[in-house]
Amino acid sequence: ACIVAIASMRLMLTWRGMVQTKLRNLRSGTQTENRFRSEDKVERVTLEQKDFSYLFDNGDSLVFMDDGTYEQIELQKDWVGEERIPYLQEGMKVVIEMHEERPIGLSLPEQVTLEVAETEPTVKGQTASSSYKPAMLSNGVRTMVPPHIAAGTRVVIMTADASYVERAKD
Repeated sequence: ACIVAIASMRLMLTWRGMVQTKLRNLRSGTQTENRFRSEDKVERVTLEQKDFSYLFDNGDSLVFMDDGTYEQIELQKDWVGEERIPYLQEGMKVVIEMHEERPIGLSLPEQVTLEVAETEPTVKGQTASSSYKPAMLSNGVRTMVPPHIAAGTRVVIMTADASYVERAKD
């Protein structure tokens, strides 16, 4: 049996009572559309969430350590996702969802602190209410920052969408 997560669903008001779903296969990552009738049965699986620390990049894979057992696992970069890799920092705590000891999902912290590598110079007199300006972060990700943020400033960024949260307090 395959393990899927619901990506989206829509109730179809027909005399049968159906639900149109988009399902994502958690092992392969592929998406399919499926309709379920009210009498259809679906087995719910329990996923174990385990704390891991990111250790290092090993070419085509990334190495993580189980914080409880100190065992290391390697996950393929394409499985982790190219959009997430730039946020990984040595020692970073992540949560890996497991099903029968197989990893099927990885969650990054919601926020990370990064340095602004380059941005337009700060102009005296600009206030924080002005529009944001583009910036390149130390991990190579582009974001928008307030005009008072200069290159070299450490900022807090959301990992989901690379949006600016605040100037780092460290």
